[in-house]
Amino acid sequence: MINKCIGEMVLGPQAIQEGVEAVASQLNEQFTDAVLIVVVPGGIFFAADLARLLKFEVSIDYISCPHEPGKRSNESEIVYHRNIDVEGKDVIVVDDAIESGGTMKRLVHYLSTNYRPRSLSTATLLVKPGRVEIPVRQHFGYEMPNDDLLVGYGLPWENRFRNLPYVSKLVG
Repeated sequence: MINKCIGEMVLGPQAIQEGVEAVASQLNEQFTDAVLIVVVPGGIFFAADLARLLKFEVSIDYISCPHEPGKRSNESEIVYHRNIDVEGKDVIVVDDAIESGGTMKRLVHYLSTNYRPRSLSTATLLVKPGRVEIPVRQHFGYEMPNDDLLVGYGLPWENRFRNLPYVSKLVG
């Protein structure tokens, strides 16, 4: 799948695997059980790879908050059916990346305010330097050197390129 929008590879499959392993190691040191709430659709690939490496009991649920990549203001509806009761439990919000951080900040606030988990943290493959402050512990594999737009491994552009097995810069 070659496209003129896809530029330099930033993380190849091996680097992605190493990032997933690093996050799993961080989580395995901290938790004995937890609820993973996967941000869909972006977090699906990372969550699947991550969950298989966790050595503690997990329950998995999902949440959605559609947005355009890189936008700091996201006022779209949060969709969360709460298939699993998270009150008093350790909750890890799992996504592919924290880019601007606006959406993750909204999700963390929404979950902590409405459902009272014991603890709340995030787990992502990568974070970008220009992200907003999110008042929870963040577990991530990589901090990117800049805020370039990226695609692949869950990260989309115009709802395309999520399925790339690597992360690349978006160009043109």
